[in-house]
Amino acid sequence: MRLPTWIRQHLAAVRALLVLTVITGVAYPLAVWAVTFVPGLHSQAEGSMVTSGGRTVGSRIIGQAFTDKNGNPLKQYFQSRPSNAGTGYDPTATGASNLGPEDIVDTLPKNPANKAAEITAKTARDSLLTQVCSRSRAVGELEGVSGARPFCTPGGVGTVLSVIGPRDRAGHVARPTRVVSLNEQCGVVAKPFIATYGGVTVECAKYGEDYSKGAIVPIRGNAPARPKVPADAVTASGSGLDPHISPEYARLQAPRIAKTRGVPEEQVLQAIKDNEDGRVLGFLGAPRVNVLQLNIELDRKFPFHA
Repeated sequence: MRLPTWIRQHLAAVRALLVLTVITGVAYPLAVWAVTFVPGLHSQAEGSMVTSGGRTVGSRIIGQAFTDKNGNPLKQYFQSRPSNAGTGYDPTATGASNLGPEDIVDTLPKNPANKAAEITAKTARDSLLTQVCSRSRAVGELEGVSGARPFCTPGGVGTVLSVIGPRDRAGHVARPTRVVSLNEQCGVVAKPFIATYGGVTVECAKYGEDYSKGAIVPIRGNAPARPKVPADAVTASGSGLDPHISPEYARLQAPRIAKTRGVPEEQVLQAIKDNEDGRVLGFLGAPRVNVLQLNIELDRKFPFHA
């Protein structure tokens, strides 16, 4: 007996579902799993884990922080670049900040003394510019060099003004009547990074005031075009998981490492050179140093005793 058309169509759909389930839900996953056991691929499939002293200490392909329980850098170790993945190097929250070069104005906290908590609660926010400035200042202090960079105040925030006043046809403020340093909050700074602009005294910014009617003017300042602190020390990678730093940033940290571990700086520089990877295929990307592997070598060759 010939089955009705609608029943034949449903049976065909069920058969297709079963076949595709077997192929994509069983056969394909098993094939991918089997490939992970091919010699040379198994360690990568298991996360490229690194062991030292008989215990797993991290992964070659996922960065990690080398800080104490309070988040302070451990001076005996090379420091990684910043991370915006979760609370830092979280593989389950990989990603970038998605902030661009035009993100230069902070959202000020209601209570400056409680700024960190307000940032966590997302009622306050540092712009990308201020994040870069504050990181550069912190790295400079840690490494004993100038953390100055263009468009940054000595206090580590972005040098951005709101210039208020009547505008000409091109939209420029010809004669300012009021000028505010947007990222320097009253009660935090004694005085703004610049005293006057256009003949007008510069004010600090107050929480809750709206300065959007003013022209936003970044001020470059007199910092060198090539700062002592390299870019990868103050910016996070796109994934937030980059395990590498530039050789330039590694060499910047060498004097601190040598002093803390009590070894000649030349030996630390040689360790950096020994762990430096060149460009991929000789022309892609930039030379880099794996921070975890470098720190493991330091512990092996120059043990640190607190």
